[in-house]
Amino acid sequence: MKKWMALAFAAMLAGTWLGPSAHAAPADAKEAGAPEQRRAAYGQMALLTGLDWEQVAALDQYERTLRKARPKTRPKLGSWAGLYVSTEQWSGMTNPDSDDRDPASIRFFGGIGRDGDGDGKADRSSDIDLLYAQASAVARFGSSPDDFSIGVWEFYHNQRAVQRINQFSLLYRTFGRLDLDGSAFPVPVGTDYSYRSTWGTARGWGGHRTHEGTDIFAGYGLPVRSTCFGVIENMGWNAYGGWRIGIRDADNRYHYYAHLSGFDKSLRSGMTVEPGRTIGWVGSSGYGKPGTSGKFPPHLHYGIYRDRGMIEWAFDPYPLLRQWEKAEYKAKKAKSRR
Repeated sequence: MKKWMALAFAAMLAGTWLGPSAHAAPADAKEAGAPEQRRAAYGQMALLTGLDWEQVAALDQYERTLRKARPKTRPKLGSWAGLYVSTEQWSGMTNPDSDDRDPASIRFFGGIGRDGDGDGKADRSSDIDLLYAQASAVARFGSSPDDFSIGVWEFYHNQRAVQRINQFSLLYRTFGRLDLDGSAFPVPVGTDYSYRSTWGTARGWGGHRTHEGTDIFAGYGLPVRSTCFGVIENMGWNAYGGWRIGIRDADNRYHYYAHLSGFDKSLRSGMTVEPGRTIGWVGSSGYGKPGTSGKFPPHLHYGIYRDRGMIEWAFDPYPLLRQWEKAEYKAKKAKSRR
C-alpha cells in the first residue's frame, strides 16, 4: 500500500496518471515513448526507488540503445521501455512457471520481475514494471554516485555499461531534458571546405587498414565543432589520429574528430558539450609520435561508432554529414529571410 501511494503521488507530481493501465499501447504508435511520457515515468521510479530521475532515465536509455544496435536479439517487450530480459530472468531461473506474473513467487525464485504499476502483477510487457524491475535492482546498492555505479556493475557485470549509463545521467542532469537530438555540421557551413565519401578506402600507415570515416578538407585553423550533445570521453594524442577528441552522445554513438591542430583549452575529459560548440581546429597532426604534423594536407577526419554493449562498430558518417549540412544551410536561409 505504501508503495502504491508513493506511485500515485509521483504520477500526480509528473502531471500524468500512469496507473494500472499505463502499460497499454497508445492508440497512435508514433507517440509511444514520447519524452514527456517517459519523463513522467522516470519521476515515478525515482520516488519509488530513491534514485534520481536522471539515473533512471540513463538506465532505460542504455537499454534502448542496445535494442537499437541489436534489434533481433533484444526485441521490444513493452510499448517503449528499453529493458530486455528473458522469461527465465524475469520469473526466476528455477521457477517452474516461466510465465509467472505473481510478484511474491517471482521474488521467491529470485527473478527480477516487479510490480511497478500497482496492479498486483509483475508483467514483462508493462513499461512501468520493466522500469521498476531494473531501477529497483540497481537501487539496492544506494543512490550516491559510487553506490549507483556499483549497482549498475552488479546488474550488467560490464564496465562499459557503467561508464555509458553515468555519461547519460550526466547529460540529462546538465541539460535537464530527454530530447538531446540536436546536431551540427562539424565545421561552420558556408566556409571553405570540401568532402566526399571516403568510407572503406585503403590506408597504409601503420599497416593495411580501411578508412572508417569521412575526411573534410579545409585550411589550418578552421573551427571544428561538436556535432551533438555529448560527454567528452577521450582527448589527447593518438598515433594515427594525432590530436583527437572523442565525444559520446545520448544515443550511445561515439563521435571521433582527428588530426586537429589543437583543442579548446577550456575543455576536459568528462565535460559536456552541445551541438556547434567549438572543440578544436583543423590541422594535419598524426602518423607518428606526439607532435608529428604535416604528413598530409590539413583536414578533419570525422568518424562515428555505435556501442553494441561489448564492442563498438563504425558506420559511414557521410549520409549524416550531408543531412546536417543541408539542415544548417536551410536554417541559415530561413533566418536570413526574417
